[in-house]
Amino acid sequence: MADSAEPLAATFQRLIANFGPVTLQHFMGESNARYYAGKDPLGSAGDFITAPEVSQMFGELTGLWLADIWMRAGGGKHVHYVELGPGRGTLARDALRAMQRAGLEPHVHLVEGSTALREIQRAAVPQAEWHHDVASLPEDGPLLVMANEFLDALPVRQLVKTPQGWRERMVDWQDGHFLPVAGDKLMDAAVPADMREQADGTLIETCPGAVAVVHDIAGRLAAQGGAALFIDYGYDASRTGSTLQALKEHTKVDPFAMPGEADLTCLVDFAAMADAARSGGARHLGTVTQGAFLRDLGIGARAAKLAAAAPEHADSLRSALERLTGEEQMGTLFKVMGLAAPDWPQGAAF
Repeated sequence: MADSAEPLAATFQRLIANFGPVTLQHFMGESNARYYAGKDPLGSAGDFITAPEVSQMFGELTGLWLADIWMRAGGGKHVHYVELGPGRGTLARDALRAMQRAGLEPHVHLVEGSTALREIQRAAVPQAEWHHDVASLPEDGPLLVMANEFLDALPVRQLVKTPQGWRERMVDWQDGHFLPVAGDKLMDAAVPADMREQADGTLIETCPGAVAVVHDIAGRLAAQGGAALFIDYGYDASRTGSTLQALKEHTKVDPFAMPGEADLTCLVDFAAMADAARSGGARHLGTVTQGAFLRDLGIGARAAKLAAAAPEHADSLRSALERLTGEEQMGTLFKVMGLAAPDWPQGAAF
């Protein structure tokens, strides 16, 4: 689009004035590309906090999960750790430290498009090699893939049922505001046959980018061996309705109010992701809640051990444990999907 020095809102206003409403997928994609391009959005001074920033226990246990399945698959020295959307590099740093204790020292590959975040990641994981997308990942050995809060930021497509049929949800500029509207093109053919006879107002949300990424990673696992964890907030049975939301300074805001200045996300449809994985040739190990996954991996025992070693941090460790696993916190809303090559073993906790 236009020069990044121009506010994205102004760019969208001009685009809509000249060519009409833009798709929600376009609006979300451009907004997040601008948002992540030149800032660190994480932490208390940013807009949101992810699980690796809550406690080192998250990275340690997920790293040990990858090390465990690698060992039970036969081990081997030439293996690659891949992380999609690695944030500040905190998860990679903690996971790699735990892997090293288990005898695994993989080559490290980080898929990150933000220049600002790459510089922060370089300080945490200096041995890494960076990639703009999954296409350039190595093809010469098994991949151990980690993706935490990556899929939720990929742009979604929404279709809404109107009295005239299904229409794509667009974004228009009216009376000084961006707002969602139904497009004028008939989209019935894009709706699955068993979903077409819905009540007016029904909205269907899909994420082509997430489906493509999971399908591509699954194909790599099938061809090269390996396993993957996709961790995100979402649901494990397909449903209708919009899940679009925006966060700025840890507060939910209108997702249409400030394009490029807030983090736009949607809940991940893990049923659709599992279908994409299977169609790509990988084995779907299962999808479970984050709380159940971490408890099965022994996060309670790990928290107790850390508290015994540093009693002054016992309260903060209890708080972190509750935040990561509690039903009213991240424990239920966040899901963990495990994938593996067809001939690799079943993963722990699934």
